[in-house]
Amino acid sequence: MNKKSAPEINAGSMADIAFLLLIFFLVTTTMDVDTGITRILPRPILENDPIIKVIDRNVLKVLINSHDKLLIDGKPGDISSLKNTVIDFMTIHPDDETYPEYKPRLIEELGREIEMSQGLISLKNDRGTSYDMYITVQNELASAFHEMKDELSMTLFGLKYNQLIDNKKIAGINAAIPVRISEAEPEDIGGN
Repeated sequence: MNKKSAPEINAGSMADIAFLLLIFFLVTTTMDVDTGITRILPRPILENDPIIKVIDRNVLKVLINSHDKLLIDGKPGDISSLKNTVIDFMTIHPDDETYPEYKPRLIEELGREIEMSQGLISLKNDRGTSYDMYITVQNELASAFHEMKDELSMTLFGLKYNQLIDNKKIAGINAAIPVRISEAEPEDIGGN
């Protein structure tokens, strides 16, 4: 009796095909990369640096508790109004003692003197604050400063801040409206 032989499959090229598929998927797959928060950190404090005293009226205190609730200058706040609160606080209010002081400063890049708020945003959060709330607050603060830069840029140049091409104008707008956010180390500040 003659047994029929079973047809063989050449498995040698299967390994090559699997390897090629692996390479293909590795090359075509995109990896999400978290970019983080864009901030320019201040230089380290040196021993001979003068101690700067901050006047209380120049500081807008923003606290986030462990339940993701906001407290803005000691009053309950809402994330939806944070941007407008910051813009209002940082805007010049002549002869109003409840708002920050302001001083004229010559901005060389703009070739003019600009009234600058001495306001500062102080951000403090609880260790139990969620990452989402922290990022949302940071986005609202950044959005407020960006909107103020847009407004000044439109007034001076007729273009929004992100449409400026001239580096001197960009530096001038950044000097006129610096992002003044002080962030304290998280601690247990409560959750009521």
